[in-house]
Amino acid sequence: MGRVNWFVAAMAVGILIFGCKAKEQTAETQPPEKPKAEAPATPKAETPAPAAPAAQPEAAANAPAEPPRKGFDRALLRPALLKDTAPEKFQVKFTTTRGDFTVTVNRAWAPIGADRFYNLVKHHFYDNASFFRVVPGFVVQFGISAHPPISAAWDNANIQDEPVIQSNKRGYLTYAKTSSPNTRSTQIFINLKDNAGLDRQGFSPFGVVDGKGMNVVEMLYDQYTESSGPEQDKISQLGKPYLDKYFPKLDSIKTATLVAPGGEGSKP
Repeated sequence: MGRVNWFVAAMAVGILIFGCKAKEQTAETQPPEKPKAEAPATPKAETPAPAAPAAQPEAAANAPAEPPRKGFDRALLRPALLKDTAPEKFQVKFTTTRGDFTVTVNRAWAPIGADRFYNLVKHHFYDNASFFRVVPGFVVQFGISAHPPISAAWDNANIQDEPVIQSNKRGYLTYAKTSSPNTRSTQIFINLKDNAGLDRQGFSPFGVVDGKGMNVVEMLYDQYTESSGPEQDKISQLGKPYLDKYFPKLDSIKTATLVAPGGEGSKP
């Protein structure tokens, strides 16, 4: 009887030891739980908001825009032939749906840009074109033709970049371009404030709005935002009718003409 009790006790102890070992091995073989991997947060690039513009006089109601001319100067369909050298200094009168202003161009500031602008104005490229991008406290942009055939002809007629001699001050005119080199063509913007930061990006001014002309420029319609405004590709493809239909409040250029020495606009 004693042997039986001893044997039963020995078996119980053996089972207890074996069970503990089994649990220990099971715990060791399970891999530790890993925390969930999280992608590093990428900060969003932010474009500095333009400074709030100074208070402006209340703009008068838009004057009725003149209908686009049925025709255009056929020379504009051959950009490669428009290579006249501009005078060292010349003036251009803009007659717009908001009023008139005059620009003085100094060829010494940016000879390539001045020559291009001279030829475009001489052949009435900007007539009936709209101020399709107006960012308060930053810039006013224009320079896509009202006529799709002309836009197509000038699509790749780019000019070389030039050194920045003048700063992008309020009222100064500069060609728009992309971040790629040598992408200036026909689009131009007028600085609504001193934008010295654009100097470092290679935007080279070639002219300036004269006298009180900025009073007119600053009254151009500016309530279409960057996200709700017109698409440049559609302006090029559809022309002025696209803007008149979907963005009827935009101001536009009735005529842009070279000013003759006597003070009157030149004739083609």
